[in-house]
Amino acid sequence: MVPPLPSGPSHYTVRVSLYRDDGIVLRTHKLGEADRIVTVLTRRTGKIRGVAKGVRRTTSRFGGRLEPFTHVDLQLHTGRTLDMITQAETIRPYGESLVSDYPRYTAGTAMLETADRLVMGEKEPALRQFLLLVGGLRTLGSGDHEARLVLDAYFLRSLAVAGYAPALEACARCKAVSVRAFAIVAGGVVCGACRPAGAAVPEGGTLALMVALLKGDWSTADASVARHRAECSGLVAAYLQWHLEHGIRSLRHVEREHAT
Repeated sequence: MVPPLPSGPSHYTVRVSLYRDDGIVLRTHKLGEADRIVTVLTRRTGKIRGVAKGVRRTTSRFGGRLEPFTHVDLQLHTGRTLDMITQAETIRPYGESLVSDYPRYTAGTAMLETADRLVMGEKEPALRQFLLLVGGLRTLGSGDHEARLVLDAYFLRSLAVAGYAPALEACARCKAVSVRAFAIVAGGVVCGACRPAGAAVPEGGTLALMVALLKGDWSTADASVARHRAECSGLVAAYLQWHLEHGIRSLRHVEREHAT
């Protein structure tokens, strides 16, 4: 005998999952005539992509809250491929302090792109990368330090969080403390015996600056000279892009500004 179906809600009913998280908007792109797909690095969930319906219409309730650099509090419905953003409230619009300052804006854009590239998988918690990005944008917007110094510090620390911290105080290969060169393929500074062909030979002040930026020693970083900052930026950018295996497109604008 077939048992009767249970009364009330079915055990097989598919329910829409609702969740809430806060995060930094990394990028957006158009979907259809009025919608956008918004990529956000969130505090608890990790990187997510959500559809914001109708945000490109002038009557949208929260279109302006879903722009890059914005720290937002989101409510979303889980979807099969993309989640649906149903509510968005601004926590802090970091972009407001950056858009009128080209060096800081381009540095911030490079931060967003780097975070997007380093956090590869979706919905994989990445709290340390999230906190690092928030801190980087806050420091960048404060104007307390040169924009490129803040960006280089962010690059080094985000690489360290991802497991790619460069060796800066002892040879990356043999751990000798007497170092002479910086070799990207070796993972940082190297001694004379371990130095591969083509390794750069930075000044001591450049390496000291890189150590300061990685450790957050801003008094040392702010006191550095221009040639050490320029050399540091070149090494850090090359090291970052080698590990990402692709270039950071927004760095072109940063480097153009840095050269002027």
